[in-house]
Amino acid sequence: MNIHLLKFFLYAGLLVIVMQSPAVQAADQQFNDPLSLTTAIQLAEKNDPWLLGNQSKQRSLESLAIAADQLPDPKISVGVMGLAADSFDFSQEGMTQLKLGVSQMFPRGDTRQLSQKRLNTLAQQYPYQRQNRTAELNVKVSQLWLSVFQAQESIRLIEQDRELFEYLVDVAEASYVTASGQTRQQDLIRAQLELTRLDDRLTALQQDKEQAMQQLSEFINEYRHDPYTGFSAENNHSNQAVSQQLPSIKPLDQSLIESQDIDKNHLYRQFAQHPAIKAVQQRIEAEHVGVELARQKYKPAWGVNAAYGYRADANNGLNRADLFSVGVTFDVPLFTKNRQDQTLKAAVSSAEAIETEQDLLLRKMIASFQTEQSNLLRLYQRQALYKQQLLPQMSEQAEASLTAYTNDDGDFAEVVRARIAELNARIDALKIDVDIEKTKIKLNYLLMAEPNQVVIINKENGHD
Repeated sequence: MNIHLLKFFLYAGLLVIVMQSPAVQAADQQFNDPLSLTTAIQLAEKNDPWLLGNQSKQRSLESLAIAADQLPDPKISVGVMGLAADSFDFSQEGMTQLKLGVSQMFPRGDTRQLSQKRLNTLAQQYPYQRQNRTAELNVKVSQLWLSVFQAQESIRLIEQDRELFEYLVDVAEASYVTASGQTRQQDLIRAQLELTRLDDRLTALQQDKEQAMQQLSEFINEYRHDPYTGFSAENNHSNQAVSQQLPSIKPLDQSLIESQDIDKNHLYRQFAQHPAIKAVQQRIEAEHVGVELARQKYKPAWGVNAAYGYRADANNGLNRADLFSVGVTFDVPLFTKNRQDQTLKAAVSSAEAIETEQDLLLRKMIASFQTEQSNLLRLYQRQALYKQQLLPQMSEQAEASLTAYTNDDGDFAEVVRARIAELNARIDALKIDVDIEKTKIKLNYLLMAEPNQVVIINKENGHD
């Protein structure tokens, strides 16, 4: 047998064995199963490179903090002093010596301790930033997942009604051909037109679903960069369907959401526990340490030095003693108007600027909460109206118009209008249900203290 043919069969057999392995089958099953909201969030948190970069920044500042508390490196000097220029004889002159010196500087006041404290305080903002980033990921991924769900279920509703419209077209054609009913040519054209418009809506919804899924894949796909193969995406979920059950999100504070008169001070205290606010607070504390650090510039910097000078014996045999010297140096910050004073003013202004940033963030969060709260309460009202009145009435109207038409006592155009209105109402009701869950997630983000509080699914009311 040809050796190349033998290799082909060996590789083919190996491929079959690999494809039938439990790991590969489990991976295939993973992509065949619907993508749940919980799984999407877990994938996004696992594959987010921002979190890794943030950890690297924290480690960088912590290392700098350790270095900032160390004394400056000592300086060592070696030289020959007082050497006779006419003969370069080391023993000719009494002041000729080989000098070895060492000096050590000490930073001003508590500069070292304050520098370390400032860097450590800045490093402590990064865990809060990661918590906020994780919470924002939960919000973003949830919004996209729910958009995919809305488009997917809207498509399912239209496809269900499309069968009815096909039936209406068949009925209209039969009635028109036999001339036994009241169907006119314009009724037949209207039915075919509505069927075409349904196809167009399906295409548009499929486009919306694909766009939302591609945006979602940015967060849930695992991307890798290899110097040989380039940039690639592994575990691609772009074509995966989502669950068909709308998750019911649990609000963090239902009483606060339903409150008509909210105390702003209560909201300030609530939002003070938010990781985004805590991250800014760490920067404020670091700037306050920076103010104390600037005040240290009014203090002198000290240094000590010591030197040992070796002298050779004189030419006549006279013994010369070696020399030792020690001293202290310090600077005197007398002219502080254009240096120390301005440095201190800059530090104070920087701290005030970040405090303003915190106030702006708190105001933005309060406004966002009030906006989403009002939006949620109105959505609840619309949801009740649709479920209790509008949907039942639309269904009754559609059934009545169809019954009247089949009994030759109704208008075909009214049948089509009633069915289209009922379909639109069900799609609108679906959108309201999805918008409620989206809004609850946004409110949970504002009220949360930890990322896992953003998306809490009620197991008794909804399945993920």
